[in-house]
Amino acid sequence: MTDRRGSEPPRKRGESGRSNPARKAQPRRSSATDSSRTTPQRPESTRERLLRKAQEEAAGASRRPEVGGEGRTQPGSGRGRPAASRKQAAGEGSGRRKQAAEGSKRAAAPRKQASGGKRPAPRKAAASRGATARAESAGAVRPRKAAAGQRPAPRRTSADGTARKGPAKKAPSKKAPSKKSPAKKRPQNRRPPRPKKRKPPRTLKLGRPTLRLRVTFGVMAFVLSLFAGRLVLLQGVDPDSYALAATKENTKPFDLHASRGAIVDRNGVPLSVSEDAVAITADPTQTKPVAQQLATILAPKLTSTTSAKLLAAMTGKGRFAYLARQVSPQTWNDIEAELKAKNSQIAQQNQGVPKDQQAPLLAGIYTEDDPIRSHPNGTIAANVVGVVGADGKGLSGLEYGMNDTLSGQDGKAMYEVDTKGNKIPNANHTVEEPKPGLTAQLTLDADLQWFAEKRIEQAVKQYKASSGTVITMDVKSGEIMAMANYPTFDPNKKFKSSDLNNPALERTYEPGSVQKVVTMAALADAGLIDLNTKIRVPGSIEVQRRTIKDHWSHGTLNLTIAGVIAKSSNVGTIIAAQQMRIPQFVKYLHDFGFGEPTGLNFPGESKGLMQPGDEWPELTRSNVAFGQGLSVNAVQMTAAVNAVANGGVYMPPKLVRNYVDANGTVTPNQAAAPRRVVSEKAAKEVATMMEAVTAKNGTAPQAAIDGYLVAGKTGTAQQVDPKTGRYGKWATSFAGFAPADNPRFVTYVVLHDPTGARGGGFQGGPVFRDVMSYALQKYVVPPTGAKQPDVPITW
Repeated sequence: MTDRRGSEPPRKRGESGRSNPARKAQPRRSSATDSSRTTPQRPESTRERLLRKAQEEAAGASRRPEVGGEGRTQPGSGRGRPAASRKQAAGEGSGRRKQAAEGSKRAAAPRKQASGGKRPAPRKAAASRGATARAESAGAVRPRKAAAGQRPAPRRTSADGTARKGPAKKAPSKKAPSKKSPAKKRPQNRRPPRPKKRKPPRTLKLGRPTLRLRVTFGVMAFVLSLFAGRLVLLQGVDPDSYALAATKENTKPFDLHASRGAIVDRNGVPLSVSEDAVAITADPTQTKPVAQQLATILAPKLTSTTSAKLLAAMTGKGRFAYLARQVSPQTWNDIEAELKAKNSQIAQQNQGVPKDQQAPLLAGIYTEDDPIRSHPNGTIAANVVGVVGADGKGLSGLEYGMNDTLSGQDGKAMYEVDTKGNKIPNANHTVEEPKPGLTAQLTLDADLQWFAEKRIEQAVKQYKASSGTVITMDVKSGEIMAMANYPTFDPNKKFKSSDLNNPALERTYEPGSVQKVVTMAALADAGLIDLNTKIRVPGSIEVQRRTIKDHWSHGTLNLTIAGVIAKSSNVGTIIAAQQMRIPQFVKYLHDFGFGEPTGLNFPGESKGLMQPGDEWPELTRSNVAFGQGLSVNAVQMTAAVNAVANGGVYMPPKLVRNYVDANGTVTPNQAAAPRRVVSEKAAKEVATMMEAVTAKNGTAPQAAIDGYLVAGKTGTAQQVDPKTGRYGKWATSFAGFAPADNPRFVTYVVLHDPTGARGGGFQGGPVFRDVMSYALQKYVVPPTGAKQPDVPITW
């Protein structure tokens, strides 16, 4: 639309505007974001810009404070000029007002010329002047004049080059303060304001390239330093360990099992040895297609398994399965020969047959070393030697107790293998040879052991006892020559777990009257008795309101101390023992080895049971004096009697004599040191008392041996029934040594739970006699020729 002044009539199309020539628009400064704009925006028109500027100036004028008459800004005066300048302008007089009038006339001439149609004004310029006129008529402030000393504004020229005169400015006039009527202002041609710079939009600031380069270089240098450090570590600091790790990836270890040491008797007779055997294994991935044919061949020869078990193992998952363990080499040789013959037949049948139709060969059966533990002498010392398990480790007896010594130390071989784990022929390998186990040489005599086992078996069956034990010990060394038990078992055959115990060391019981030997030795050593001691023995005795009797009914007897032993009087023993203080009595018992381990280090050994402390009640001391109220094992009782036979010196029992390595080097087994428990005189006196037991008037004439002087003592003791917790069972026993005047062997016999008539003399005495006679004859112990001493037993 065409801009016009408020009082002007509308102009027709093509009609020239006001005489003021159009001003050339100033070029707009380029913005920083122009290059990034995708859609151009419509620029602000001159009219819109002038309107906006006029509104801003009007708003600014309304906020200025008024300064009395002359100080108020007048139209046409300089905007924002100081008051002093306005006063100076007002005092210049009428000269200026004349100049202003002349200026108005000069300004009117160009307008008339423009209206004559010589040069039409552009619409934008006309609009600009119309907007300016309307803004001034609304009270806009005119632009101020240049101050003194300032550069004058440039003169405007018309189109023909003549200078254009602006409208004359009226001099400011003073008006009364009471009348405020501003004069009408004519529009003035003024320079359009410069466009306001727009703030560029906020953009992402790029980082400094120098910093980025430095950071990148630092990161790269750090990473490269890590690689360099790793290389130094691999090649310079510890190259051997990494080379070893790399070698392990391509090598496979193979265990080389050490041979297990044998167990032999004192003369080298093998009791337990390892024999070559193999374990038959299968690879189910290979045996599955031919499992039925393989089972047909293996089952008849492997008696330890069945065809169904073989089929299950050969068709299972994985790549390894045991088919049989500890197979003799002869059995495997038979199986291997039959497999080769069968494969030869299959190979002949496959000739001329397409490959996909050929019958598979019998494959996937392998073997590995699996030594078998053999007992060449069967049941001999089976309870003592023990057995080993399928893994080659001991399960009971000495096999278990000395497992580390017998097993030795396994070796190891390292072979290079391929990706499937197969050894590479002629490749590098290392072998660490195994160290064989030591052979244990026992103190047992296989012949004496065999005889003792047979004799105790007869006694157990004869008297219908639950079990029995025989022990023979060398008096001077404490070496156990025989340790026989019945029932026993054959390790080469199937056995039960209950067969694996050793009652000689693991079963405890109350010893009975054999304990009187220890009581009399303690009393004699303390000087409280001797062979001349006389005791009046009543039929019973009351101790702490308990009545104790002998095993036979009698009135008052006049017995010597030897008669008390010979008749095995409980009452006489209690009367003699009451002379000693209880703490002293307890000390003697500990010295004889009661309540303490024997020192054999046998697995499962029981140390017996004895009341702790030494402040016993009198009833306990009385019971222990004749063999009730404490529990012992058979070896403990044998060692206690052996101390009396050895002149009062206690010899710790010994079961392992020597250790022999693979080179034949013998290392003796060190046992505990012997100790004296009673004087030699006291031991001799007790031995003399024991000689009366085997005499015709004693309690065990069945134990006498022709040509030898024998000292012994019988025992019959009540046993607690585990089912009821009360006394209800019995144990009969006999202990003795020969020759009594120069003892060589001690033998102890005990029968548990015999039925019928009970007595250590007629039940244990014959077993003692036979076993002792065999030992004396085998070791060629000549009779001393000494006669039975005439020891009085009564007075």
